[in-house]
Amino acid sequence: MIAKTRIVRIGNSRGIRVPKSLLEQAQLPEEVELQAEHGRLVVRAAQGPRSGWAAAAKAMHARGDDQLLDASTRTRFDEKDWQWR
Repeated sequence: MIAKTRIVRIGNSRGIRVPKSLLEQAQLPEEVELQAEHGRLVVRAAQGPRSGWAAAAKAMHARGDDQLLDASTRTRFDEKDWQWR
């Protein structure tokens, strides 16, 4: 479905009114993200913080790409003061 609308004043800002039928068709949640591209605004469902991190970590592990970059360095604390309980 394509609908035309106008950009209107909303206080000191400007906005658009989105027809209910478009919102229902898009099945957007209450919170969305907006992205500006040349000649258009993209509206998509907002993603929570760290969304997708678990899947990315599993994929890294499957590739063997989850190893430490630097070798561990022992300190005086490790050698003299640290004790397992």
